[in-house]
Amino acid sequence: MARGTGAKPMAIPESTAAADGGERRADVADAARVLRRFRQVFNAVKTHFQQVERQAGIGGAQLWALSVVGAQPGIGVGGLAAAMDVHQTTASNLVKSLVSQQLLVAQRDGQDRRAVRLRITARGDTVLRKAPGPFAGVLPDALAALDSQTLQRLDHDLGVLLARLQADDGSGRIPLGQ
Repeated sequence: MARGTGAKPMAIPESTAAADGGERRADVADAARVLRRFRQVFNAVKTHFQQVERQAGIGGAQLWALSVVGAQPGIGVGGLAAAMDVHQTTASNLVKSLVSQQLLVAQRDGQDRRAVRLRITARGDTVLRKAPGPFAGVLPDALAALDSQTLQRLDHDLGVLLARLQADDGSGRIPLGQ
C-alpha cells in the first residue's frame, strides 16, 4: 500500500512477450527506472514554471512569447508561432492575453491591415527583468545544449514510446508552460 493514502501503489505492468512469444520487451526494473527519469524531467519543468509564475506573475508560455517579442520587436504572430514551434492559434491566444495585460502592443501594419506587428511595453520589459531564465523553459534550454547524436537518439526513442502511447501528434505543438 502507498504510505498514508490507503490506496494500492500503481504497479508497472509485467513485461509482455513479443509477437514471436520469446523475448521480453522490457524488464520491470528498467521500466520503473525510466519512469522515475520522466518524473524528474516533468518535475524540473513544473518547478521552473512555478518559479516563473511566482517571480514574474505570468505563465511560462507567456514569458517565452514575451521574450521572443522583446528580442524581435515588430515580429508578427506567425513569426512568433514559428519561433516557439507552436500552432498560430496558440501564438495568437498568447498574444491576446499579453496585450490584455498591457505587456505587449499589437499594431496593424499600414499596408496589410490583417498583419499585426508586436512590441513589448515598458511593463512587459519590467516583467522580463523580474523573471528567472531561461525564458523558453528549462527543457528547451537543456535540449538545445545536447549534441546532435543524443538528440537523434532521443527523437527516435521517444517516437517509439509515443507510438506505443498512441499520442496525438498535434499535442506536440502545445507549450508545456501553458
